[in-house]
Amino acid sequence: MAIITQDMRFRLALIKYADKYGVSKAAARYKTNRQYVYRWKRRYDGSWDSLRDRSRRPHHHPNQHTEEEIKLINNMRRRNPHDGLVVFWVKLRQRGYKRSITGLYRFLRKKSLMPTKPKKPKYIPKPYEKMSYPGQRFQIDVKAVPSSCLVNEAKGQKFYQYTAIDEYSRWRYVEAFEERSTYSSMQFLEHLVKAFPLPIECIQTDNGMEFTKRLSSGNKAKTPTIFEVRLKQLGIRHKLIRPFTPRHNGKVERSHRKDNERFYSTHTFYSFEDFSKQLTIYNKREYNRFPIRPLGWKSPQEVLNDFIKYGVTYV
Repeated sequence: MAIITQDMRFRLALIKYADKYGVSKAAARYKTNRQYVYRWKRRYDGSWDSLRDRSRRPHHHPNQHTEEEIKLINNMRRRNPHDGLVVFWVKLRQRGYKRSITGLYRFLRKKSLMPTKPKKPKYIPKPYEKMSYPGQRFQIDVKAVPSSCLVNEAKGQKFYQYTAIDEYSRWRYVEAFEERSTYSSMQFLEHLVKAFPLPIECIQTDNGMEFTKRLSSGNKAKTPTIFEVRLKQLGIRHKLIRPFTPRHNGKVERSHRKDNERFYSTHTFYSFEDFSKQLTIYNKREYNRFPIRPLGWKSPQEVLNDFIKYGVTYV
């Protein structure tokens, strides 16, 4: 339904008043001029549409595209439907087109000839392998502590949070370090093995230099890090995810996002000892004892305890 504006109602009242009392009195009553009254009286045919404002858009322009240019653009667009504005303009220029790129853009917008982008194939994730028991596979990653959390003596320093998550129970172990290196990774691994009450079969990490030299150039790529050497000594398999694909380490990546929301956004640290203490308390109280939906609203510590108490043990 077309909208009847206040201007249209004003014009109808003006016309009716002029028909009853005359044009001069109508112009004085509605504070306008006689020409305005005559114009709308001539235009009014009894319908609301006749009282609408007409388009002020010009019917033609002295600099508008010629028929030859329009034909060239249509032919080129039909043969190059996916070319962007710049590429399309350059191709037209090579065929004698003289207009500016802004003029071409306005014409393409007006005629709905903007490039059509081909649809990207929809990403279908592969079903992730589910773990059958605790310790079957751990995800490990490193998070740098935000500089905004460091105050007083700790300001300007760099602290790191090493995180390990059991994929079956979501039980998490974290530890604070002052450097991110293969030595720190090796120390964290040894502490993790002692803290977890069951054997660990596999460790999954990204391709960071603190874990592996796989992406290094030259002979360094063939040299195992002390982290990898220690894994081999402990009989733990090391699984590396695909490069530049952090979603394959999704559980530990998501836990780091939750750390930003629950921990780092509300805490400050005065020293490394202060950071290490607060991190340990937070992980024990707020993470391992916090119920989550993937575990049927049980906490990771409850799931791990239930498996040790009622599950099948293995060697």
